[in-house]
Amino acid sequence: MSCPSSAMAEEYAGGQVAAERRARQKPIFTVPVIRVILIVLAPSALFLLTSDVAFPRIRIEYAGRGSNSDLDVPASAPANLAPPSTPEATVVGHIEEQRREEQKSLPPVRHLGPAVPYYDALRAAWLAAHPRFPAYVAPDRPRVLVVTGSSAHRCSDPEGDHMLLRAFKNKADYCRVHGFDIFYSNAVLDAEMPGVWTKLPLLRALMVAHPETELFWWVDSDVVFTDMLFEPPWGKYAGINLLIPGWEPKVYEEKNWIGANTGSFVIRNCQWSLDLLDAWAKMGQSAPVREKYGKIFAEALSNRAAYEADEQSALVYLLVTQREKWADSVFLESSYVLHGYWKAIVDRYEEMRSKWRPGLGDDRWPLITHFVGCKPCGDPNGASYEAALCRRGMERAFNFADDQILKLYGFQHESLNSTAVHRVRNDTGRPMDTDDEEIGRLLHPTFRAANAEPL
Repeated sequence: MSCPSSAMAEEYAGGQVAAERRARQKPIFTVPVIRVILIVLAPSALFLLTSDVAFPRIRIEYAGRGSNSDLDVPASAPANLAPPSTPEATVVGHIEEQRREEQKSLPPVRHLGPAVPYYDALRAAWLAAHPRFPAYVAPDRPRVLVVTGSSAHRCSDPEGDHMLLRAFKNKADYCRVHGFDIFYSNAVLDAEMPGVWTKLPLLRALMVAHPETELFWWVDSDVVFTDMLFEPPWGKYAGINLLIPGWEPKVYEEKNWIGANTGSFVIRNCQWSLDLLDAWAKMGQSAPVREKYGKIFAEALSNRAAYEADEQSALVYLLVTQREKWADSVFLESSYVLHGYWKAIVDRYEEMRSKWRPGLGDDRWPLITHFVGCKPCGDPNGASYEAALCRRGMERAFNFADDQILKLYGFQHESLNSTAVHRVRNDTGRPMDTDDEEIGRLLHPTFRAANAEPL
């Protein structure tokens, strides 16, 4: 066998080197790279597209010149990142901060009771379903509930409870004569609203509990009915939800806190009244709130010092500051005496009897004598007059009113300053009649109500 030539040897050697070079260039894995990448990344991409994983975001906001928007600057951000402040912004921020601090110091606003949406419709449906309890007992003659009350505690003055008893008898006599219902309360329904504010939660509770009642007539314990024949002209107040003694110029122009009086007022059973009671009670819901509003009233109303808020100032404040909301349904009555200041009345009773007759209701024969500034129970706190002076005036008022009832039975007080009575008319054979036609109308209130006899 012959040996290979040198040319063949070189060709072989060259082929071997090329083979070695190709071997070095061959990929490490026999599987293509692109397929590997797809296989590895595909599940991850699918997960990201279908999952709800939230990723952090970076938001960049630019405050435009004159913009009112606030930047969300973290508390740890450097001071030089805060937006530049202007004097106006500084003042507004200070006011807002002060307002927030004041709100923190006050308890949250409470309502007198659960909201009653569509109250008027609900009440109308109830009345339709209970025809035996109509809201009007006759045309222009609404069902009226007189509401009054006194403290749950015994009077400190030994004669105080007796004076309160006589005051209640007076109201019961008036209600019996006119066919009104009466409700007497000596309970505080809301411990945070004592004293003069007690009437608001009481009225609210009675409204929703007595849908058959059209009008609620609140009278303070120191109110005495002194015209037992006169009855407010209810037909005059169609479309009116709050009847209160007062004068429009005093309330709306002078902003005088005594331009109206809340010792005697009539309020209708309706949604408007529930809303008013809530807005009214907001200013008396607790001692801190009353202190705050007392200062507000001193600035907003005339002739009032900065003492704790009372319910009368609160109502006047509502009428003054929210006139467009409430005034159209409020009637400030001054044509007759729905609230008569006792000092100007009690020494004129004899003159009234000599010149006039009951049934007028005005200054000639006042419907109501109100002992403002007196404390029938004997509590010296808040009393403006001596107890003896108030007691003498109340004694005269009770006897003046009581004589109008006793006369039906032939009796009368010997004097307005005495409880002793004497006979003024002999009995007749017709006890159901009376020679006095006007006084005789007091005998049959139910008959008068059913026939809607005008007063």
